[in-house]
Amino acid sequence: MNAQSFSFSKENKLFILLAGIFLTNAIIAELIGVKIFSLENTLGFDSLQISLFGFDNLSLNMSVGILIWPIVFILSDVINEYFGRSGVRRISYLTAGLIAYSFVVILAGTHLTPADFWLQVNATDANGQAFDIDYAYSTIFRQGLGIIVGSITAFLVGQIVDMHTFHFLRQLTNHRMLWLRATGSTVVSQLIDSFLVLFIAFYWLGNWSMSQVLAVGLIQYLYKVGMAVLLTPLIYAAHRIIDSWLGKNQSDNLIEKASQT
Repeated sequence: MNAQSFSFSKENKLFILLAGIFLTNAIIAELIGVKIFSLENTLGFDSLQISLFGFDNLSLNMSVGILIWPIVFILSDVINEYFGRSGVRRISYLTAGLIAYSFVVILAGTHLTPADFWLQVNATDANGQAFDIDYAYSTIFRQGLGIIVGSITAFLVGQIVDMHTFHFLRQLTNHRMLWLRATGSTVVSQLIDSFLVLFIAFYWLGNWSMSQVLAVGLIQYLYKVGMAVLLTPLIYAAHRIIDSWLGKNQSDNLIEKASQT
């Protein structure tokens, strides 16, 4: 078998590249999402102390994973633009499966017996205080079943809503106003995603009240929408780069084909 048989068309190369970046960012977002950070304090501001739905002293405390989810939103829209709903559907199902696989492998890893020398070498922290690195490792990487189920479910539902909304807006605008279908699909899909993950993980399978789900979900939703608007220029930048690489005719043909799938 010669090398020529392994060659890929530009269309296939583009999908592999976009899918790879999409997969990488989605899985990383899930893995780092266990840490909760304060956006205000990180930026050097005092906590906002927001009051919503009967809850006081709410701040912009969010999962670290939310920082790179906007990249996933952008890539989802770019994939939809050039490969249609079928392209988004394939990569979404694959991503959900790989996220589940990652959780299983990591969970298994936390149950392995640690080596004695590893515990001894890391027996103290930078300040000389006693430190149990195996406990820290397990605490960081073990996520509750509710969070895993909620996260994967919300991701899949959000992606399905996003791809259909994007397609609807593309047909409605006759392929014009890329910013509208990109931002509009994110606004609609993340309205569901932001609340669904909290509802499943912390209300249905947890001990949160519905008011708390609504309050925290609204804060995260507003952040995602704000980032989607701010990052809209990246959609146009990606569009220009891809069109330049594929060539105008091939790019237009791919987009037209995508609108039918």
